[in-house]
Order: sequence, then C-alpha cells, then structure tokens
Amino acid sequence: MLKDTVQDLLDDAFEERPDLFLMEMTIDGDNDIKVIIDGDEGVTVADCIFISRAVEHNLDRDEIDFSLEVASAGASAPLTFPRQFKRNVGRQLEVIDREKRKEIGELVSADDEGVVIQWKAREPKPVGKGKVTVEKEWSIKYDDIKQAKVVITFN
Repeated sequence: MLKDTVQDLLDDAFEERPDLFLMEMTIDGDNDIKVIIDGDEGVTVADCIFISRAVEHNLDRDEIDFSLEVASAGASAPLTFPRQFKRNVGRQLEVIDREKRKEIGELVSADDEGVVIQWKAREPKPVGKGKVTVEKEWSIKYDDIKQAKVVITFN
C-alpha cells in the first residue's frame, strides 16, 4: 500500500515537473524509501528537494514511520531511458550489447528506437603495408543494449 501511495505522489510530482523522471524507487521492510531521479537537463539539489517534499509532505508520519532519500542518478549510472540517451548526444559512450560487443564512441544520434555511435579506428591498409585511420559507426537498438555509460573524461 505504501508503495502505491508513494508512486501516486511521484506521478503527480513528475506531472508538475515533466523535465524530471523516475529512474528507480525502492521501499525496504523498514519503510526506508529511496527514490532515484534524472532530468532532461540533469538534476539539481533543488529538484531533489522538490520531489522529496512532494512525497514527504503528503505522507502522515503518525500513520506510518518512514525515511525518505531522493537522489540523482549520478554521472556514472548506466543510461536506461531513451530520453537519457537523447540528452547525451555529443558525449562519449561505452556501449556493451547482449553479445558482449563493446565499443566506445561519440553518441551522434538517439531516437525512440536506438542510438548511433561513431569512433575512429586504426586498421591495416587494404593494399600494402601500414595502417589507415577509418571512421566506424554502430547503430544499435535499445533492446540490444546490455549496458551504456557516459565516459567521464578529465581534461
């Protein structure tokens, strides 16, 4: 029952703030509620406070003892929703498919079906000795992605 109530409160909050969305919500046996959110423009502390208040202020502590934690998905969290991929076009991604193929490249496009990443690779010349740099591209459907993460680089 608590899970349904919290889900309804979250649905209302996300209806008010459609730029934010739920990544995960868990409630353990001690009524510790953990909510992970993301947003089309990222997530600020104010966004977490907004979601926290939307839930906490509508639950009666006299009826049920609970704790609530609202957090952002974090930079190292895997991408799972198409809107997360769309937000990260232009960034470097590490993508692993269900057959364990792994590539790192620039996310050049993302739509409702899948993504396209591009990268450069050194390959043997078709004729003669030596290597040549070639552009590679991989189009992959979301259903075929086992894991995708933004590659964090420090310049």
